[in-house]
Amino acid sequence: MTTFPRRFVAPLLVGSALNPVNSALIAVALVPIAEAMRVPPGRTAVLVAALYLASAVAQPTAGKLADEFGPRRVFLAGILLVLAGGALGGFAQDLPTLVAARALVGVGTSAGYPTAMLLIRRRASAAGLTEPPGGVLGALSIAGQVTAAVGPPLGGLLVGAAGWRATFLVNIPAGLAALAMVLSWVPKDPPLARGTGAVSRVDPIGIAGFAGALTALLVFLMSLPDPDWIALGIAVVLGTALVRWELRAANPFFDVRLLRSNAPLSRTYARNGLTLLGSYTVLFGLTQWFEAGRGLTAGQAGLLVLPMSGLAAIVSIPVSRRGSIRGPLIVAAVSSLLASTGLLFLDSGTAIAAIAGVALLFGIALGTSAVSNQAALYAQAPASGVGTASGLFRTFTYLGTIASATITGIVFRTGVTDGKLHTIAVVLILISAVVALMTVTDHALKELA
Repeated sequence: MTTFPRRFVAPLLVGSALNPVNSALIAVALVPIAEAMRVPPGRTAVLVAALYLASAVAQPTAGKLADEFGPRRVFLAGILLVLAGGALGGFAQDLPTLVAARALVGVGTSAGYPTAMLLIRRRASAAGLTEPPGGVLGALSIAGQVTAAVGPPLGGLLVGAAGWRATFLVNIPAGLAALAMVLSWVPKDPPLARGTGAVSRVDPIGIAGFAGALTALLVFLMSLPDPDWIALGIAVVLGTALVRWELRAANPFFDVRLLRSNAPLSRTYARNGLTLLGSYTVLFGLTQWFEAGRGLTAGQAGLLVLPMSGLAAIVSIPVSRRGSIRGPLIVAAVSSLLASTGLLFLDSGTAIAAIAGVALLFGIALGTSAVSNQAALYAQAPASGVGTASGLFRTFTYLGTIASATITGIVFRTGVTDGKLHTIAVVLILISAVVALMTVTDHALKELA
């Protein structure tokens, strides 16, 4: 571990955790924000979607920029955006300003994970290692994904102690701490090479096309169940144009050729996105049901999902040390299927212990899948573009989480009831079954450790 001292690893973990924590931190604040802004609860789902959309575009962008200009530089720039977003949201007076703040936080925190993966890969290569110690990747997996489950209980504590604005303002001390650690403990990037063509290597046209297509798709999804067909048409047109452009681009932002030629990596992207779709639907669905359906406070709602995050972190440690991939992924799929089925039996009179039991099953699924999918990514991604590949990994994660926000927004659009929670359970059962089938039939996973 001397190659990866704690001072080097710590800021990478903090930076990687800021995005998933922020993505889920807002869960218990949605109802108080709706009351403060005098809008229906379903309208605040846009705050969830705003960070997801910004992150889906910014994660691979940050990875591409890190590959070209250096991970430490990109990391620091991201932290500055986090500080700006936290301040803007903390003093916002209307919903549009809150949406802008969430977008800023999403873009800024997106720099953490892909830059961390690139820094770890480069350090391992410099030390002559084919891969870093399992504990390093395991810790990064916990920070980059499992910590999402910490968001609701942390958000509950913040809302209970200082109101919903604290879920934005907390980014200021967190960002300052990350900034200090990176400046002090992460080695500087090499000097930038002189020359031209930097802009073309980043592929700004590809980034704009991807952002436009994804935005249009999100508008369509958020319009359901009254579909905005124009938005869908725009998404299809822009998406088609994007694919054609990226197939011809010398340095594509959204590497369609990589997705087509590296089928195992593409399946890892899809599997991770579907898994996180289920996990985030649970986080947001359960917390809103606790508050609006059972009348619990934001703090109580957050604490009820705390066992999920705790068990996920505990489970991920031995999984990362063993280094196996396929077995834990099968366990994750089965656990998710059982937990989703358990949701069908929850109602307003269900004992808290039973609810905690269902949450623990989801915790097992989250902990085992997060570590194993990340290990698959590390093994399957090309060494020359690990930053971009890691960013795309998180993009597929956020495509899943965007879908989760859409599901909860549609189902809870007119109110939160036991019956609507059961509707979400049926959706989760179908998703879990698809992930299980994908995992069992993926022969490439058998070739990995």
